[in-house]
Amino acid sequence: MRLLHTMLRVGNLEESLKFYCEVLGMKLLRRKDYASGEFTLAFVGYGDESDNSVIELTYNWGVEKYELGNAYGHIALGVDDIYATCEEIRNQGGKVVREPGPMKHGSTVIAFVEDPDGYKVELIQLGNQGSAVKQESQVALVSQ
Repeated sequence: MRLLHTMLRVGNLEESLKFYCEVLGMKLLRRKDYASGEFTLAFVGYGDESDNSVIELTYNWGVEKYELGNAYGHIALGVDDIYATCEEIRNQGGKVVREPGPMKHGSTVIAFVEDPDGYKVELIQLGNQGSAVKQESQVALVSQ
């Protein structure tokens, strides 16, 4: 078995596609309208579905907002330079809701951004690029 996709219900498919494709750099892999059911499915991801897990964005025609509830957590993406990634997301109009820094009770550098529907996307620093440089510069500033 392998994980195929995660489905998110969205209130504005075009805004969601803009966020996931333009801001987070995913590709629209496929999209189909189901007129008899009055919904549209759009699949986005970083690679072909045959080799990668993807996100299914489900737009139910005429539904503009969903209650997210308190059981849902987040989607996580690994990034090479979390500070530059957050800056680029911000420059593209994205919303950074937790600035990069060590996670509570740990040392992994994380940040959170939010999509147009309020779903959280966690960014996790991969390796040392970005995190060590930023942390060293912060220590140097504090020492001055």
